[in-house]
Amino acid sequence: MPTIAVIDYDMGNLHSACKGLEFAGATPIVTDQPDVIHQADGVVLPGVGAFDPAMRHLCDRNLVQPIRDVIASGKPFLGICVGLQLLFEASEEGIEPGIGILKGTLRKFKPEPDITIPHMGWNQLHLTQPDHPLWTTIATNEWVYFVHSYYAETADPSIVAATVTHGQQTVAAAVTKDNLMAVQFHPEKSARTGLQLLANFVEMVKQPVAVG
Repeated sequence: MPTIAVIDYDMGNLHSACKGLEFAGATPIVTDQPDVIHQADGVVLPGVGAFDPAMRHLCDRNLVQPIRDVIASGKPFLGICVGLQLLFEASEEGIEPGIGILKGTLRKFKPEPDITIPHMGWNQLHLTQPDHPLWTTIATNEWVYFVHSYYAETADPSIVAATVTHGQQTVAAAVTKDNLMAVQFHPEKSARTGLQLLANFVEMVKQPVAVG
């Protein structure tokens, strides 16, 4: 079975992510060690909570450059929730710079009548890259579980792999760039669809995506 490093920086729902990866046929390894991350077949960056504390935890553990390096190496990489947000340059939620692999900024949802912030609960995906292997056997309009107040405003719309609509706002729900994939929703909380996504990622780890 492929090994997948699940990055531990005290900001992730590690148990649920690991159970989902195990169910999908992988061997997850919870770690904050760069050498273990580089030796794994794939890497997952989970995350819950606020942007600034998450970045500080990554910096305190000297994980920012290893994350950049492992993505540059072509190894399949999946960010989840805050793990997606950290890949961008900055967030309105705080002042810390992000990892900066992806160009763009996290914006807060604008208040509207009859919507809640955070955007919490089940919502439907609209696939903008339906042929991407991350979506194998997943159809547009399937339901997944979100918990977030900020969304990614990317400088490159071509990386948006799926969107979600909350009130009048349609925002990125997933992004992809070569071997990098990230989702704003929680696949480990998204029932069959989430487990299928994790299984698709595991299949991509078995057959790595070429960079470029």
